[in-house]
Amino acid sequence: MDLLNTLVDKGLRRETPTREEALAVLATSDDDLLDVVTAAGKVRRHWFGRRVKLNYLVNLKSGLCPEDCSYCSQRLGSTAGILKYTWLKPDQASEAAAAGLAGGAKRVCLVASGRGPTDRDVDRVSDTIKAIKERHEDVEVCACLGLLSDGQAERLRAAGADAYNHNLNTSEATYGDITTTHTYADRVDTVHKAHAAGLSACSGLIAGMGERDEDLVDVVFALRELDPDSVPVNFLIPFEGTPLAKEWNLTPQRCLRILAMVRFVCPDVEVRIAGGREVHLRSLQPLALHLANSIFLGDYLTSEGQAGKADLEMIADAGFEVEGADEVTLPEHRTAAAGGGCGPGADQTGCGSHAGGGVCGTAPVAADAPASAEPRTDLVAVRRRGAGTDLAPNA
Repeated sequence: MDLLNTLVDKGLRRETPTREEALAVLATSDDDLLDVVTAAGKVRRHWFGRRVKLNYLVNLKSGLCPEDCSYCSQRLGSTAGILKYTWLKPDQASEAAAAGLAGGAKRVCLVASGRGPTDRDVDRVSDTIKAIKERHEDVEVCACLGLLSDGQAERLRAAGADAYNHNLNTSEATYGDITTTHTYADRVDTVHKAHAAGLSACSGLIAGMGERDEDLVDVVFALRELDPDSVPVNFLIPFEGTPLAKEWNLTPQRCLRILAMVRFVCPDVEVRIAGGREVHLRSLQPLALHLANSIFLGDYLTSEGQAGKADLEMIADAGFEVEGADEVTLPEHRTAAAGGGCGPGADQTGCGSHAGGGVCGTAPVAADAPASAEPRTDLVAVRRRGAGTDLAPNA
């Protein structure tokens, strides 16, 4: 297929595809799906080999968010039966992080619900970062705390943070349909603040909220312009009790096409499969490793993920290897200018910070959205173990 040959050539040269080419990837048929995966896989292997980076989420503060992001289980007005608790103490968070690191993760993503941190919150998270790094000197730490005020990114950097995550989530044109309590521009500003402070910026999207193909392409091109080191791709988890609970618009095949499109547009960036992979990719998860070079290990913020042991077995069975702590994730031309790449996007990193798999404001399904997939509510499991509980974590 001429389209795929062109996209592979552009990906190997780090050349941006056209919008028409990106849209054409999303429009390919299921008959062509393996050809699409093979082509995008060539680009992935060129820049990242067969390495898979493991990231581990620690939910520092769960639920009770004042923002109204329609995709998020932690949103204002959510009736999802998720865990709710206030800030973990530094030693508790360090203990939770240790479980993920023992499972093979090289990056810990510290996430807290809320619009954005107060200065006291930044102090709390700074103490947590220091506690983690005292026990694990080489670990990468990413913070995801919501909208940042002036000077806060610099303080996190001084405390030892390596990266900051703040997702765009959807296109600028549709953002107001998803969230009303903050703006798309607010999110862009926070990514800029992270960059300016010398933090590795991480910013991604959520697919499956009823958006059109054009919206997916718009947000991915906007991300390319922001130039984060890491792009987490979340697939909406339609939690009962949230406005998007009935949005079952994804199939495993569509998820793979979305990941391939992201890889072609962002060829040399860490592409992470984040929240919802188990729900929507299901048995095709191993194919997604040919497109993305990074995943979350174990559970997410408010939902349970695949068993950590199963994640490791999947990576090995698919012919990939876990990236070591001493290996540099990004290609040399990117590390020369910046640092790692991270990001809790899991469970749809949302309202101002949290990756909670919930919602803010209702997003109407576009007229030309794909036909709804069969709902798999049996695959949506609320997290009841790990941080904020007395049960062992999944790592």
